[in-house]
Amino acid sequence: MLQRLMKALLPLLLLSSGLSFAQNYPTKPIRLIVPFAPGGSTDIIARAIADPLSRVLGQSVIVENKAGGGGSIGALDVIKSSKDGYVIGMATVSTTASNPAINKKIGYDPIRDFQAITNIAATPNVLAVHPSFPAKEYKSFIELVKRHPGKYSYSSSGTGGIGHLQTELFKNMSGTFIVHIPYRGAGPALVDTVAGQVPMIFDNLPSALPFIKDGRLVPIVVAAPKRLTQLPNVPTFAEVGLAPVNRMAYYGLLGPSGMSKEAIDKIHQGVLKVLQDPAVRKRIEDTGSLIIGNSPDQFAAEIKSEFEIYKGLVAKQGLSLN
Repeated sequence: MLQRLMKALLPLLLLSSGLSFAQNYPTKPIRLIVPFAPGGSTDIIARAIADPLSRVLGQSVIVENKAGGGGSIGALDVIKSSKDGYVIGMATVSTTASNPAINKKIGYDPIRDFQAITNIAATPNVLAVHPSFPAKEYKSFIELVKRHPGKYSYSSSGTGGIGHLQTELFKNMSGTFIVHIPYRGAGPALVDTVAGQVPMIFDNLPSALPFIKDGRLVPIVVAAPKRLTQLPNVPTFAEVGLAPVNRMAYYGLLGPSGMSKEAIDKIHQGVLKVLQDPAVRKRIEDTGSLIIGNSPDQFAAEIKSEFEIYKGLVAKQGLSLN
C-alpha cells in the first residue's frame, strides 16, 4: 500500500522539486568565465551585462578571466563545471568556431559539449595600425605590405582566434605575407600594438575603438555589413574586394552541455531584460556592437554555422597550428 502511494506521489514530488528550483535559482553567486585577458572585447561585453544581470537575478554575477590557449582554457573550465547554472561562460567565434576548427587537440566539441543560452551582441572587426606605420589608408597599406613580404607583423588575441584566422584569410586572398604574433587575449595584444611593439592588429571593434578615437591606432579596413557610423571613412572588406573576410564576431553566453533547463531559461530571460535597459544598450552600442538577444536554439544554430565555415576554411587553406 505504501509503495503504491509513493509511486502515485512521485510525479508530484518531482514537479514540486522542479518548480522549487525554477523559483529559487539562483541561490548563490554565478561565475561568468571570460576566456581571455581583461581589456578585450569579450571582457568589455561581459562586464557590460554582469552587474545589471546580478540585479535582475538577485545574485552576484562574478566575471572571472581565464586566458590562454586562444580561449580554450576558459572554455574547458565551463565544460568541466557542474550543470546547475552556477558556472557559465562567454561564447566567442574564437572559442566555439575558429579555434576548434584549427586545433584538433583542443579537448572539446563546440557543438556537443556546450549549451547555448543567448547571443548578446555581434560586433565588427577591424584591421588597424600604429600611428607610426607608413600607410594610413587601405590603398597605400596594401601596396606597402605587398612590396615587403614578411617585413611587418600583426598581433591577435591568440593562435586559432578569429583575429588570427581572419587575417590569414585576408593574407591568402590579398597575396600578402604578414607575420603572426599571438597573445593571450586581445587586451595584451592591444597594449603592445598601441605601444608600437607590433605595427598592426586585427581585433574586435569594442576593444580597439577607444584607441582609434584617441588617435593611438589608425583603422585601415573593417569587417562589417556596411560602413560604420563610428568610422565613416573606413571601407569594409567587401568594398576592397575581399567579401569572404567580411565576417562579424559574436559574444554570447553558454553553459556546459546538460545544463538544467530552469537555469537556462532564467539566465536567458534575465539577459533579455538587461538588454532592454537603455543604459546597457548604449554601453554596448557605443562599442560599435549590434545587440542581438536571441533564443538558445537560434544561438546554437549560429555557433554550428560558424564552426562549419571555419572548418571549411582551415581545410581549404591548409591551415594548422604550426
